[in-house]
Amino acid sequence: MIGMETPENARNRDFWLARADAVKRRVNLAWWVETLSAPLLVFSLISAAALLWARREMAGFDPLAAAACVAATLLGIGLACLALARRKFEMREQSLVRIEATMRLRNALSAASEGVTPWPAPLSQVDAGLHWRWPRLLVPMLGSLAMLGAGLWIPVSAKQPGAQGSANEPQAWKQLSSELDMLAKEEVVDEKYLEETRKRLEELKSQEEDQWFSHSSLEATDSLKKSHQSEAERVEREVGKAEKALESLEKNSAQMNQADKDRLMEDFDQALKGLQNGAMKPNPQLLEQMKGMDLKNLADLPPDQLEQLKKNLNKHGKCMGQCEGGGEGNEWDEDLMSDEQEGNGKDGQQGPGSGGIQRGPGHDPNVLGREKDAVETGNLEGLAAKDLSNAAPGDLLELQDGEHDIDKNASSLRAGGETSATGKGGDRVWKESLDPDEQRALKKFFE
Repeated sequence: MIGMETPENARNRDFWLARADAVKRRVNLAWWVETLSAPLLVFSLISAAALLWARREMAGFDPLAAAACVAATLLGIGLACLALARRKFEMREQSLVRIEATMRLRNALSAASEGVTPWPAPLSQVDAGLHWRWPRLLVPMLGSLAMLGAGLWIPVSAKQPGAQGSANEPQAWKQLSSELDMLAKEEVVDEKYLEETRKRLEELKSQEEDQWFSHSSLEATDSLKKSHQSEAERVEREVGKAEKALESLEKNSAQMNQADKDRLMEDFDQALKGLQNGAMKPNPQLLEQMKGMDLKNLADLPPDQLEQLKKNLNKHGKCMGQCEGGGEGNEWDEDLMSDEQEGNGKDGQQGPGSGGIQRGPGHDPNVLGREKDAVETGNLEGLAAKDLSNAAPGDLLELQDGEHDIDKNASSLRAGGETSATGKGGDRVWKESLDPDEQRALKKFFE
C-alpha cells in the first residue's frame, strides 16, 4: 500500500485516467452507432417515401415543418438506441485493462488503480488497440441523409385540387356534373335533389380508378344518368303544360266558354301537382307563384306578377331541356335529326350533307338523279324479220327444230397398211384410238 501520495504520482494517475476515459467514450460511441445503423436506414427509407407522397398529395406542404418533424423523430430514435446500447457500454476500469493489455504493461494500470503500486510514468503514445472502420460507419449515415434529402428536395409536382381523375373519368360523370352545376347556378331545382344526386355521383367517383369502367360502375352510372334525365323530362313536361294553359287562358279567356276554361285550369292544377311530386322539384319560388295564382280572376291579376310567372316557367323549361341530352356530348343526335342541315330537302327528300371528321364525306346519294320505276318486261318473244335490209349483226332471224345426221355404218381403223378387227361404235374409238398409257389411265378412272 502507498502511504502518502506524491504530486508526481497524482499527475501520472490523472494522465492514465484521462486516457482511459477517452478510450471508454470511443468504445461506447461505437456501440451506439452500431445499434443505430439499422433503425436509421429503415426510418430514412420510410420517411423519404412519406415526404414524397406528402409533397405530391398535400397542397399546403411546408418543408420546414416536415424537416422539424423528421429531426424530432431522429432524436427519439437516437435516444431509444442509446438506451439499448448502454447494456454494452464499457467502464473506466475495463478501458484501463484494454490499454495495459495492448501495451503489455503487465497489469500496472490495474494495480495502480487499486493502490497497490504507483502509477506508471506517462508515455508519448497510448494505444488501446482500437481502429475506426470508416466504410461501416459512414455508409449508413450518408445513405440515410441522402434518402431524407431526396424526400425533401427532389422536384415533385403538387397535385392540383380537384384534378384527380378529371382527365380519365367517364364522360357521363363530367356531363352530369356540369348539368348539376348549371341547375345550381340558375337556381331552378330544389337544393335537396342536387345534394342527393351529387352524393351518388361522388360515391361512384370514390371507387378505385381501375373500377371506374367496370360493368357495375358503368351500369350504376347509366342508371343515375337515366334517372336524372327522366326527372328533367318530367319537370319540363309539367312546366310546359302549365305554361301552355296559362297562355291560353290569358289570350283566349274572353272567347272561351266555361268548359274550356275549366279544362285549362284543371291542366294547370295537374301540372302543379306533378311538379310537387317526384325526386326533382323546381325551386320553391316557382311553386309558391303557381299556388298563389288565381286563374278564375286572371284578368284582375297584376301584369307584372303574371309576367314574372311566365318568365320563371320559361326559364325552367329551357334549363330542363338542356339536361335532356342537349348538353356536352349529345349534339350529334340532334344534328342527325335536322332535316335542312343534313341534306333533307323541303319535300323530305335526301340531299347532300355537310360532311366532317365524324360525319362521313357528305356526298349526295342521288347525284345521278332519281331512279326511274322498273319496267315490267314480261316474256321474251322472237319477232319474224320481214325486211332484212336493215338487219344488224346478232339479230334473230328465225327459230327451227332440227335433228343430227348420224352415220350408222361400221368404222374401221387402219394403221401401217394392216387391217385390224372391226369394233362397234364407241367401243372401237375409245379402245383402239388411245395409246397404252391413256388406256390405263382411263381404265383406272372408271374402276
